[in-house]
Amino acid sequence: MHALLVFESMFGNTLEVANAVAAGIAEATDGAMVDVAEVGTLPAVGPDVDLLVVGGPTHAFGMSRPTTRQSARDQMRNHDDVPAGVVSEGIGVREWLDQLPAAHAHLLCAAFDTRVSSPRVPGSAAHGMAKRLRHKGYAEASEPHTFWVAGTEGPVIEGEISKAREWGRSLAISTRSHRW
Repeated sequence: MHALLVFESMFGNTLEVANAVAAGIAEATDGAMVDVAEVGTLPAVGPDVDLLVVGGPTHAFGMSRPTTRQSARDQMRNHDDVPAGVVSEGIGVREWLDQLPAAHAHLLCAAFDTRVSSPRVPGSAAHGMAKRLRHKGYAEASEPHTFWVAGTEGPVIEGEISKAREWGRSLAISTRSHRW
């Protein structure tokens, strides 16, 4: 099995979740090839990919846009305690999905987002990602999933990383049992 996990991250929270999901996939498949790629590197989904996982932060009730990414970059640069090199400087998941070709026959997909854990705050980037993937013919291995962060800059809420790892394991099991 070959999994490709494409992420967008501004403060490092989505990157942390993406790495946990990838670790879960690898654990459940006894070391399958799991590539984790920042969306700005414009990763290609080759014919050898069996599972595509896409993740990003929820900005303004959905997937990020150039203006919301710029706002996050400006906010991040005002803080010395945010790890350097984490910010997605190029395109976001929205633009990457727009240029993504149609799915090949055996490819499954899943989408996740990170969101601020605040009561009654609507919106989900993961639902928008999943919708775009479905429109391109990708079959879902799982419903869109959310992982919670304590605030705009994080950190990821306690217990969410282990949930991400478990979700990764479940994605690997779904993919392995998929009948082409």
